[in-house]
Amino acid sequence: MSPASVAVCALVAAIVISCTSRINVGVIAIPLSWAVGLYAGQSAEAVLVGFPGSLFVTLAGVTLLFGLAEANGTIGLLVDQMMTLARGRNRRVPLLLFLIAGTIATMGPGAIVAVALVAPMAMALGRRAGIPAFLTALMVTNGANAGNLSPLSAVGVIAGNRMAAAGLGSHPWKVFAANFLAHAVVGLAAYLLLIRRVTPSSDEEATRVIPSMSRSQTLTIAIVGIWIAAVVGARAPIGLAAFAAAAAVIVLGLADEGGAFRRVPWSAIVMVSGMTMLVVMVEKTGGMDLFTALLARLARPSTLNGVIAFVTGVISTYSSTSAVVLPTFLPIVPRLIQQVGGGDPLAVSLSINVGASLVDVSPLSTLGALCVAAVAQPDEARALFRKMMVWGLSMAIVGALLCQLLAGPFARL
Repeated sequence: MSPASVAVCALVAAIVISCTSRINVGVIAIPLSWAVGLYAGQSAEAVLVGFPGSLFVTLAGVTLLFGLAEANGTIGLLVDQMMTLARGRNRRVPLLLFLIAGTIATMGPGAIVAVALVAPMAMALGRRAGIPAFLTALMVTNGANAGNLSPLSAVGVIAGNRMAAAGLGSHPWKVFAANFLAHAVVGLAAYLLLIRRVTPSSDEEATRVIPSMSRSQTLTIAIVGIWIAAVVGARAPIGLAAFAAAAAVIVLGLADEGGAFRRVPWSAIVMVSGMTMLVVMVEKTGGMDLFTALLARLARPSTLNGVIAFVTGVISTYSSTSAVVLPTFLPIVPRLIQQVGGGDPLAVSLSINVGASLVDVSPLSTLGALCVAAVAQPDEARALFRKMMVWGLSMAIVGALLCQLLAGPFARL
């Protein structure tokens, strides 16, 4: 077998293990990466290059910062205040989370920053309101992704620039609207499917007296606010800035360092980092090219929108939408249409955008990973990882169906 074939088999095996066992799949994925590397004739050093250092720092930094905020009661206080926005109605909470994450992403920071800011408090709020962690994670990630292609966000700018460079025109608001509507539909479907498990709340939450903030909580919120401003306004790296903010909280003695480190979900971080490392090895050995080539043969002019949404969705499940999928596929739209023998360039572009974005709830993406990392209990984090993996993979099919049915008519509006 070729190294590419072996790599794809290893990835499939890891996914099956993650979905069918209680084993931390990250622990399995790291030696699988090594084995694939050895088979491909690569050194251990070359294999280790695939370890996602930046993602590790982001997950560890963000969860440590919010672990400190949880340790001194700041998160609990903010959750109490957010519950008042829902007016004590638990079933409103998921919709509120969708709107909050979507608004933040639309204003410019994009989906990753929005989820990094919202997920830790959203998971705590979900637990308080009796919302399943799966529903909470889906509403936060879909809400953030709904605003991710805003003309104000970096990803929206990337999509517009790549489309313009290919001679397609940028169509910023149509790109944003198509992506927003797709995520709103999926988010609403998730809400209707899972909200039945939520018990309607009494008026206790709406009338409960919220205690005033202590000095340490006030300073912690100020430090988190500075972190948000640095990330959003100055484009500071999320993880590095989070570690700087966490260091400030610790140095000022605002929270218990030991308690915060115990709250960092190391199991979930290893899980996500290990799988990302394996995906890098699959890409390096040509496994993703092999998989994509097999799928692309299925395209016809009449099915191009659905097929390209499916292909980009599958790839985006394991790689970066903004850094890999959009810059790679949008510029080739004219050539692809020529090779296939027909198609609407704008519809194909919208299909790429939507198909690649819908799957980003996968825990192999930063959005899904941040939500999994916000769950402190290992068993709950493992269960959430599996559910979001299955949901993320299924979104490749859902995205393909939506784009096949609606991308053409929407592009002609």
